[in-house]
Amino acid sequence: MRNSSKLASIGLALALSCAAVSSFAQVTVGGAPMFANKDIIDNAVNSKDHTTLVAAVKAAGLVDTLKGPGPFTVFAPTNAAFGALPAGTVDTLLKPENKGALTGVLTYHVVAGKMDAAALTKAIAAGGGKATLKTVAGGNLTAMAAGGGVTVTDEKGGSAKVSIADVYQSNGVIHVVDKVLLPK
Repeated sequence: MRNSSKLASIGLALALSCAAVSSFAQVTVGGAPMFANKDIIDNAVNSKDHTTLVAAVKAAGLVDTLKGPGPFTVFAPTNAAFGALPAGTVDTLLKPENKGALTGVLTYHVVAGKMDAAALTKAIAAGGGKATLKTVAGGNLTAMAAGGGVTVTDEKGGSAKVSIADVYQSNGVIHVVDKVLLPK
């Protein structure tokens, strides 16, 4: 009994040490450090993997919104994710006459509130393996545990894998995804 008590104490100390170290770990996205004291936009502009997303947010006039107090959960597609869309899609969406459609696509990647990986995992478990997330655009995303990570599925059946989770911001959290999610 005494040895198991010692072992439990050592295990707890190790777990607490790892948690303390990970809370100070610097997250890097697109080669740039992300700072929890900066907002979503101030961090995103530094990621070389999110230049298309930043350009789209600017074209849609959403900069002030995403610099606002939030909190927001953003599923942030990479440049490669935008590049995987059919040829000409991004250029078409960035045209001023398509601002409404662009805004719809971008706000479909945003959920009101702060849903970090722990909250997503809890919601998925509570939903019997799936969590329905209501987007700011008014549509739904479905989050599921898959292959040791999280997959997010849009209303058209397209799925994106979360490649980097829990990029904390002063006004929410970003989860980097490998596909652009599309509303109905």
